[in-house]
Amino acid sequence: MALQAYRHVLRAANIAFKGPTLDDKRVLIAARQSARQQFDAKRDISPDSENARQEIAHAEEVARILRHNIVQGQLEEAEAQKYKLRIHKDIERGDNEQVKETVLAKGGNPNQPCWSKGSLT
Repeated sequence: MALQAYRHVLRAANIAFKGPTLDDKRVLIAARQSARQQFDAKRDISPDSENARQEIAHAEEVARILRHNIVQGQLEEAEAQKYKLRIHKDIERGDNEQVKETVLAKGGNPNQPCWSKGSLT
């Protein structure tokens, strides 16, 4: 199960950080190294323990977030601050109404930018 979770994290990182530039390759290598370090640090956990199940669930959640929620952007026009987003088929898409409902449910103001003082973090 841990090997399967590890592979899921690596595949998700490949999808999330895929790109043609040298920076893309650096980010992908760093993500792979981080995954390897995290799994190696927990190598001594008994496979049948509750802790192992929790760590595997955590790894699967990391893979899910990487695959469905991470969007890569590349600066196209520096002066205009325009970015091209690489949205692939697995990216989770919502509409603005879902976002507004979530912000309202948390007591925020959906008409304020997310970085403004009164918005939620």
